Amino acid sequence: MFQYASFWVCVALVCFALAYRFYARFLDRFILECDADDTPTPAVTMEDGIDFVPTNKHVVLGHHFTSIAGAAPIVGPAVACGWGWGPALLWIIVGVVFIGAMHDFSALVMSVRHSGKSVGDIAGELIGERPRTLFLCLIVILTWLVLAAFASIIASLFVKVPASVVPINLEIPLAVAVGWWYYRKRGGILIPSLIALGLMWGSVFFAAEHASLQWAFPAEGIAGFTPGQLWVGLLLAYSFVTCLLPVWVLLQPRDFINSHQLFVGLAAIYLAVFIANPVLTAPMIHAEGSETFGPIFPMLFVTVACGAISGFHSLVASGTTSKQITSLRHAKPIGYGSMLGEGCLAVAATVAVAAGFSEAGWHDHYASRAALNESGGPIVAFVEGTSNLLQSAFSGISTDVARTIVAVIVISFAATTLDTACRIQRYCLGELGRAWKIGPLSNRYVASAIAAFTPLALVVETGDGTPLWRHIWPVFGSSNQMLGALTLLMVTVWLKKRGKPLWFTGIPGIVLAVITVSGLGRLIVNEFGAEATRMAVLVPSILLLLLALAIMYEGLVVLLRNSDDDAGAAAS
Repeated sequence: MFQYASFWVCVALVCFALAYRFYARFLDRFILECDADDTPTPAVTMEDGIDFVPTNKHVVLGHHFTSIAGAAPIVGPAVACGWGWGPALLWIIVGVVFIGAMHDFSALVMSVRHSGKSVGDIAGELIGERPRTLFLCLIVILTWLVLAAFASIIASLFVKVPASVVPINLEIPLAVAVGWWYYRKRGGILIPSLIALGLMWGSVFFAAEHASLQWAFPAEGIAGFTPGQLWVGLLLAYSFVTCLLPVWVLLQPRDFINSHQLFVGLAAIYLAVFIANPVLTAPMIHAEGSETFGPIFPMLFVTVACGAISGFHSLVASGTTSKQITSLRHAKPIGYGSMLGEGCLAVAATVAVAAGFSEAGWHDHYASRAALNESGGPIVAFVEGTSNLLQSAFSGISTDVARTIVAVIVISFAATTLDTACRIQRYCLGELGRAWKIGPLSNRYVASAIAAFTPLALVVETGDGTPLWRHIWPVFGSSNQMLGALTLLMVTVWLKKRGKPLWFTGIPGIVLAVITVSGLGRLIVNEFGAEATRMAVLVPSILLLLLALAIMYEGLVVLLRNSDDDAGAAAS
């Protein structure tokens, strides 16, 4: 029984269900006090038709869920199986329930109660102007890396699975039509979005089976640019346009459609697991993992990253979601519930690479980190493993169709994160412009252009033929979770000012801080000890660590200060 994937999937789902039923309810009623809060939200009181737009809770849930469920909760768990599926699965469950979901939920509530401001801006109110600026700089660096990485991931899948191009791009006009129907004609949104989803999935099957519906750039590229580089340029240009559009035009309807797609995709993967009931061919604990992938602490934890806890989620919660939610009563399903959904995706990714290959095939992929990269990387491992599971459960599906289905799901996740990250970058640049009194940064067109096009510098190939962002990517896991630790610090300060218990956020924040400082410290030590120090890794590692430690110091000073004024100082 314990060697079957279906058993462990059931364990994970039961844990998530119990967490939502009891722990999330406790936080909702007694710590964050949302369940009976009818105070008008910023979406209602500050409505501007562009960013602050009061929105149906199901549409907001779709936006938030798909924005946080990017490629990272697939990549992280897929790599973490190098230490064995047991430690990876355990950290996903524990991390999601007690840290990740609580982090997302509390960040959303804190932002709504601070006029929809970002966590960086809120830091200024809670601990001072200097930490606010440092926090915003940290956010800008992280979103800059996310934009370059996710655009590159989507581009590589477009090149490797050309049948995915038509379905993904067909979704854009379909989403615009759904948004127009819902907001301008005041029609329903569920049925039109399901029709759009059906058309999109129909195009998946047709494109996979008909070469005439597969679109790709010439293999030799155009004007000296490779197909991948051309796609990255187009994707970032698309992000620039969507960053300027009102959220109701494309962002909300596309994310709502993608939320259904995500549910369908997850349901298909889990159904395949229960029908085929595959054996977990990967080892529960891979003894060689610590030698080839690094020490299990802290590397497994920062590698799983978004699969358990992601600081980026606080940027989504406070950057876009808090400006659309119409009632704090909706915060629990949107904040806590969406992270449980991401946990389900992380579990699916773990199962796909742990049970989707033969035992020999798994060891070929995971002999070392270099072997995993040479075989196509964790995304390809997920696509191949999931395709194998789908084919074993549904015998009528061809290899091309299975690969296209999985590629479209992954690209849809990454594309919604790309859209949201660009908008968040615009917000942060605008806040920095106001703080530093740099007028152009406060212009949304200038800020959008900077946000969308500066990541092109990170996709330039270095001397070894690898894009620059790949050299910096090892920093992402630690720094992303560091942002999560800092957000929990802000929430803890905020709860202290409201006279609430602190250990629900304080203890997870301390655990996360220890993990991430250890992860960044190990990267720095390794780079200093290497024969050829890679400045692309060393410099951002040191910079991010110093930024985080400075913010942490300022926050702890405020947190440990005994002030009679704290109870009345909280923003409501």
